[in-house]
Amino acid sequence: MTEIKHETVKDVMSENLIMIDGLTTISNALNIMRKNEISSLVINRRNESDEYGLLTAKDIASNVVVPDKSPERISAYQVMQKPVLSIRANMNIRYAIRLLLKFDVFRALVIENDEAIGIVTLEEMLLQYTEIK
Repeated sequence: MTEIKHETVKDVMSENLIMIDGLTTISNALNIMRKNEISSLVINRRNESDEYGLLTAKDIASNVVVPDKSPERISAYQVMQKPVLSIRANMNIRYAIRLLLKFDVFRALVIENDEAIGIVTLEEMLLQYTEIK
């Protein structure tokens, strides 16, 4: 009998997590994305009872580019998703895939000890899960 390996979200997440303040302009956020070759930024919590936000290229395209707004005059706070779907770092990727599909999202913030430690995408988990089966 073949033993099935149970990988966790932490095993496949991207640790390239860049946090910005919600007051950062979209123009500055785009510069950070270009410099780091990433498509999303995490908006840091203002305090312990606050939630993280997420700013993606899609958010910027939908809320700034398409309506022809000035990226220098719009803040990340005005465009970001908040609260953002977050999952435990030790969750089995099989269940994490189900969770992302249930909420129809492409990525989630990975949390460990109440702190954001990475981002995981549906694609990363799917490719890893189908490889280990």
